[in-house]
Amino acid sequence: MIKYRRWIIYFISCLLFVFSQFYRSSIAVITPNLVNELHFDPEELGLISAAFFYSFAAMQIPVALYLDRVGPRLLMTALSLLAAAGAIVFAYGNSSEVLIVGRILLGIGMSCNLMGPLKLVTTWFSPVYFATLSAIFVSVGTAGNIMAATPLVWFTNQFGWRTTFILFALCNLLITILFFSVAKDSPEGKPAKHPKEKSARLSGFTNDIMQLFYRKDYWLISMGTFFRYGIYASVQALWAAPFLMTVLGFSQLMTGNLLFAMSIGMIIGSPICGWISDRVLLSRKNVVIAGLAVMAGILIVLSLLSKGVWTFIIFALFFGFGFSSGSGQIMYAHIKERMPLKNAGSAMTGINFFTMIGGAFFLHGIGWAIKAFHAGGAFGPEVLKLVFVFFGISLFVTALFYMFTVDGKQNY
Repeated sequence: MIKYRRWIIYFISCLLFVFSQFYRSSIAVITPNLVNELHFDPEELGLISAAFFYSFAAMQIPVALYLDRVGPRLLMTALSLLAAAGAIVFAYGNSSEVLIVGRILLGIGMSCNLMGPLKLVTTWFSPVYFATLSAIFVSVGTAGNIMAATPLVWFTNQFGWRTTFILFALCNLLITILFFSVAKDSPEGKPAKHPKEKSARLSGFTNDIMQLFYRKDYWLISMGTFFRYGIYASVQALWAAPFLMTVLGFSQLMTGNLLFAMSIGMIIGSPICGWISDRVLLSRKNVVIAGLAVMAGILIVLSLLSKGVWTFIIFALFFGFGFSSGSGQIMYAHIKERMPLKNAGSAMTGINFFTMIGGAFFLHGIGWAIKAFHAGGAFGPEVLKLVFVFFGISLFVTALFYMFTVDGKQNY
């Protein structure tokens, strides 16, 4: 019975992570609907999209502190119910303030749906399966990004964006209830840790973080994931859509298809980049640098294009952008190898924070810059091209800084 139960728990956890990936990327293809119906400007759209990432990032430390104490079953259930409420709030919003509140609730609600399932994997499965199951888990979660592309366009065209989010909220609710009904924190149903351990854990966590602050590679790798994922997520979650529709003249449906291709590129690229790192180049650093450079080059090339370019070229570029971004997953292995073993958990939590706050920064920051420095704050073709140039230059500079990291494991 335990054998089957653990796989059911794993599968349902994967579904909850799919929702996390969907919510974070769901603004892009409905941008025209939000602009036409609610008349949002770039700064408002950027902040609405970034609100998910801000709240998600802010929750990483509380999740790390309370996951063992409360247990993944209760914590994931409570937060996922909050996410379903957030989707309802978002669906009924008629102002940027209400939509931001909805997105904040979504970010908080989804904040445990990666670390929680990984904790369940450690208690329900043998350690020899952890790497494989965690990799499969992340790959399956990318289905949420796919759902936020062409399928979301179809649902929006059929039912409207508000009804679509209500439907997703109901599915979110049903899967959360199913998770609570089936999941246990461990096969033995072990109780959570005693509350008195909280202060000790907080003190130890703080000390571990402070030790990391003195290590050069911690900051360089954290900066790498801040820019790599921040730019990838902001392109996927928002800026690609107005660029494709305004600069290159694609329809909303074709824009969804291109974002779909980008997600497929990420799904394929992540394991291939990992294999190259582990088996071919035997290097974390060089694979990451190559990925950053390719991402940068693709964004620069896109900024030089205009209406009339062959569609298959754009498909290839967006697929390549997702594929090369897959190298960013190696940064987690890189920082784990460069930090002392006793600080590994804190280092992983820290880099997860920089990953998500990067998405918030580039979503909100670019929207603010467009409104502040461009007359009328509109999505003009030249402005959007400049945004992609800025993204490309930022990634080139990040690749240069990443050269100062050290490859290989530390000896502790």
